[in-house]
Amino acid sequence: VMGLLVGDRPLESKERGVASAVVGEATLALGRIRALREREQAQMSAEKERLRANLLRSISHDLRTPLTSIIGSVDILLDRDGSLDDVESRRLLGGVRSDATWLGETVENLLAITRLENGAMCLSTNLELMDDVIEEALRHVDRRVSEHSLVVEPSDGDCLVDVDARLMVQVVVNLVNNAVKYTPAGSHITITLRRAGKWVETSVSDDGPGIPLEDRSKVFDTFYTVGQGLADGHRSFGLGLSLCKSIVEAHGGSIWLDSATPHGCVFAFTLPARDLSGGECR
Repeated sequence: VMGLLVGDRPLESKERGVASAVVGEATLALGRIRALREREQAQMSAEKERLRANLLRSISHDLRTPLTSIIGSVDILLDRDGSLDDVESRRLLGGVRSDATWLGETVENLLAITRLENGAMCLSTNLELMDDVIEEALRHVDRRVSEHSLVVEPSDGDCLVDVDARLMVQVVVNLVNNAVKYTPAGSHITITLRRAGKWVETSVSDDGPGIPLEDRSKVFDTFYTVGQGLADGHRSFGLGLSLCKSIVEAHGGSIWLDSATPHGCVFAFTLPARDLSGGECR
């Protein structure tokens, strides 16, 4: 709608012509804006379809391997005729447990990241000490962490944050499990917590082989697996770090990757620091 303030006099023909020209140009501009928005929406829909196709491909391919392993091991255990000794039985049962644990973690990550990205998950936040969040997370990390040297450095200040504790525990679990998965047995994993002004910074570092430069900008992408591109045919959906990014950003924080010295990597994230009243620290 365009309005002209002309007082009591009527519009002159020249003025009507100018007004019509302005309306015509505005119509063309609005048409271009609408077309641009429709094109952007089409691109977004195409991207969502591409991601959905990648997800379905990963699910159909990657879930089949642990499920087949579980079924095969259980069949052997059920049909055994006494030829299996206790050592072999425990080995098979350990494999079943490992595959079942991975399946459970994958499903939890998949559901969580889907709800977060669709805006369907509401954060239930409370004031928490990040020290307590880390302590709880260490009760749920991969059992293979016992093959590594894990050290938790105590915080150097009041690290109070307003977070959904369950989701934040998942962030720490995913980062530690990522270090366990991509470093050889005997590697050192260090969790550091510190107060940095109005932020609380948590980092998980390791002295493993590190991450190639070409992968560092993509490690937080959904379905991306380091050294393998889009997850396909390997026991990883590339969801863990993507979920960490979604959760941290939903809490108003940020997450990033740095190199460790002399080798390895450091995943760190910040959250807004809070005081006992729940307000932001300055």
